[in-house]
Amino acid sequence: MFERFSLPDVARVSRRTVLGSLVVGVAGLVLCVALGASLTGLGLCVGLGLGLVNFRMAQRSVAKVGRRASGGTRRPLATNTVARLAGVSVVALGLMFLDFDLGVGILGGLAVFQVLLLFNVARSMLRMGAVAGHGVLGAGSGGNGRVNVPGDSAEGW
Repeated sequence: MFERFSLPDVARVSRRTVLGSLVVGVAGLVLCVALGASLTGLGLCVGLGLGLVNFRMAQRSVAKVGRRASGGTRRPLATNTVARLAGVSVVALGLMFLDFDLGVGILGGLAVFQVLLLFNVARSMLRMGAVAGHGVLGAGSGGNGRVNVPGDSAEGW
């Protein structure tokens, strides 16, 4: 599914996610300040920032492992991912214990960042499928709008 996902697509997804995070962060901060929950708005922005830092570190880790010639790439990626998630979790939960509104904002910001990232990846993959003439799952389309499944015939349609 990801074999046709090229570097320009990753850059485009990254750019859209960062811009979306900026828009959501500013709008959320303004809304929270207007509602009298400025610490929640600040937490939202911090959570979006933590999500962005985590995403950039993941990109850097994947690029570093991709440059290695050795075949054992799972362990470094898994270790780096677990370490990053543990760090982000400790920061978010620690701040939640210090100030509940700030912590809730951070957790919300992290969640919003992940939703934006997922939306942009799905959007890019759907666009690639439409451009390449293949379905989202990489199966060919018979021109009738349905995805061809091996062993399935289109005569019944």
